[in-house]
Amino acid sequence: MKNITLRQLRVFSAAARHLNFGKAAQEMHLTPPAVSIQIRELESQVGLPLFERQGKSVSLTLSGEYFVVYARKILAMLKDAEDAMARLRGVKAGRLTIGMVSTAQYFVPRLLARFHEDYPSLDLRLSVGNREQLFNHLHNSEIDLAIMGRPPKEVDTRAEPFAVHPMGVVAPPDHPLARGGPHRAERLAQFNFIVREPGSGTRATFEEYLQRHHVELQTWTEMQSNESIKQAVMAGMGISFLSLHTVGLELRDGLLVVPRIEGMPVLRRWYAVNSQAKLLSPAAETFRNFILEHGEAFLAETFGVPGMPPGAAAPAASATAT
Repeated sequence: MKNITLRQLRVFSAAARHLNFGKAAQEMHLTPPAVSIQIRELESQVGLPLFERQGKSVSLTLSGEYFVVYARKILAMLKDAEDAMARLRGVKAGRLTIGMVSTAQYFVPRLLARFHEDYPSLDLRLSVGNREQLFNHLHNSEIDLAIMGRPPKEVDTRAEPFAVHPMGVVAPPDHPLARGGPHRAERLAQFNFIVREPGSGTRATFEEYLQRHHVELQTWTEMQSNESIKQAVMAGMGISFLSLHTVGLELRDGLLVVPRIEGMPVLRRWYAVNSQAKLLSPAAETFRNFILEHGEAFLAETFGVPGMPPGAAAPAASATAT
């Protein structure tokens, strides 16, 4: 295996993570045929098949399951070496990989663009996944920092809050909940909900709210994309519980409303999270300080009053729920 290249290991690691050569190609900025070629060459070097191929779907073989552990260790050690050299060079160069939950896509790229204006020589990369996927990326040293709403307790991390994160029910303007209120939480059981997939922080927060208010939904539909959920709500398929930072544009344009519901909005925090087991590179440490200093003000500037975006009705603390 002495002729294995780092490029082959990176392509293999991406393909093993996604179990999809097309998605691995997008991440690596390659074509799917180029990914297949890299994998075949790696399998030739290893002398064993690493993937089972069934049409467009792939899965790791037993040898692939073993090999991916060593591949990730090699890439993690290389990243540690890069970070050590970056500390000697200073923050002006190096690679910075930020992981984020899909909900954070509505503001993290713009924050990162502002940061990049001050450090144009940095190689910036973004990785999107749900909460559980980001835990794995942190554990495997595949990202430097993660931006999420619910920091992990399962792994040893440093999680620092930097902004308010409001979450609540969103509905079309003609929905019964859009009139009057605040409505009792129990009324939610009357309506079909479109919810995020298990493993999503948004889903977990909503389930905690339902349990706290003793509400059991009768019907719901699962979708893995905030954008798909918003389109479904606007089409009248149901209502949803989302981060209110994902619906700023729709609220301003009058396409969605935030009904006044007992106990909402649910106020959480956005966190910058990194692994305690790994020393941050200068670039990652500088970005962490940047988002801690500017994140709250940026979200207020982008979405309005901290905790509530434009168009959302503020909860009436002293009103009686109906």
